[in-house]
Amino acid sequence: MTRIGIIGGGISGLTAAFTLEEHRRAGALEYTLYESSPKLGGVLRTEHVDGCIVEAGPDSFISEKPWAADLCRTLGLGDQLIGSNDADRITYILVRGRLIPMPDGLMFMVPTKILPTGFSPLFSWTTKLRMAQELFHPPRAADADESVASLVERHYGAEMVDRLADPLLSGVYGGEAANLSVRSVLPRFAEMERTHGSLGRAMLAARKKMPRPANQPPAPLFTSLKNGMQQLVETIVPRLNQASLLTNAPVESIQPRTGGWSVSAGLKSEHFNAVILALPALAAAKLLSNCSPELSSELGAIGYSSSITVGLGYDQGVRQSLPPGFGFLVPRSEGKRLLAATFVHNKFPHRAPDDRALLRCFFAGSNAENIWQLSGDEIVAIVRTELQQILGLRAVPLFARVYKWKSAMAQYGVGHLDRLARIDRLRQQLPGLAFAGNGYRGIGVPDCVRSGHEAAKQVLNL
Repeated sequence: MTRIGIIGGGISGLTAAFTLEEHRRAGALEYTLYESSPKLGGVLRTEHVDGCIVEAGPDSFISEKPWAADLCRTLGLGDQLIGSNDADRITYILVRGRLIPMPDGLMFMVPTKILPTGFSPLFSWTTKLRMAQELFHPPRAADADESVASLVERHYGAEMVDRLADPLLSGVYGGEAANLSVRSVLPRFAEMERTHGSLGRAMLAARKKMPRPANQPPAPLFTSLKNGMQQLVETIVPRLNQASLLTNAPVESIQPRTGGWSVSAGLKSEHFNAVILALPALAAAKLLSNCSPELSSELGAIGYSSSITVGLGYDQGVRQSLPPGFGFLVPRSEGKRLLAATFVHNKFPHRAPDDRALLRCFFAGSNAENIWQLSGDEIVAIVRTELQQILGLRAVPLFARVYKWKSAMAQYGVGHLDRLARIDRLRQQLPGLAFAGNGYRGIGVPDCVRSGHEAAKQVLNL
């Protein structure tokens, strides 16, 4: 009987187990999943507070990436999928203390409509001139990877990095544009520069080629679940073999053995034909430090960022006083600690009753580390002070929840894809080993689902 060990019970590990489950039921294999904490699901955690659905971790996933939605449909959750309220989608950028709406026609920081961008107070006339000149950039084949900031500044100037690229990427990766790899984070941009030169021309050409089904509204930008992201965990876990799921079971060591791997957790060691490490790369590095120091070193070089999410509930008066739209982003040059805030009641109206406002505030990277040791009440006080400065919001929240995620967001630094190639080469020297999680080829929930599924397929092909 083939035996497979899965280390890590976040959505990557759970997806790997779900992929293996049909083979277990057919009698082809057994698996054991180890989770160090008391709960399965990792950062997918939802609270129901005062009629509001409050997300501790990610509140949704990008609809363009199909893997999470496909898993939901496979689990029978297709009718539970909900889309963001894109008809009311406005995102503001804080500039010199004022909230400025992002102009229409910006496709992830690339301007595609002249008039809205030209009249927007978000950009200086110098940057607007750079945008016009950018349309004439010749194709350019880069010899090596570079930072997102480097590419964006070359096309549009430093102001675009400060006011758009950095805030947008901080909200997704919790990192800075100056440190993130273009080829890993925005591979489409690198390819557009190679083929068209101008990002603006390339984006316009791509938009013309997009099929437009008649009488069919565009797909929502974000997708979530009616009862919160934890609904995915609560649905997938009962579909697994309960005897195979071990919580409060931190794995202390793994060692390659003849025909497989030995996994030690507590006082017990188990032998497996293959092992899936569905862990942050730093944790995987520690487990592999003895059997492959070189592989461990490469994994350990993948950086991680911490984040803090604060959920705040308010009454109807606050809801009516807030600006329309999805929320705002804060450039680092504004000198605030807050990086972003989402008006959840607008983005996903079903997340809060009609007489409630639900705000989700976000810190990451050094902004999170600088307040990490503070109590929840102290962090809420910082949020309230900055919301007062930005929105004029003085009301006392009806409830507040603070969630801290230590080293949870992988940082794809310059050269990340080259590192992954080295990791894969070294992994192949250790038969029966596979990796899954957000440390490799995508940080979002769909990417984690895909990585868990592919890791399971990989060990099934041994």
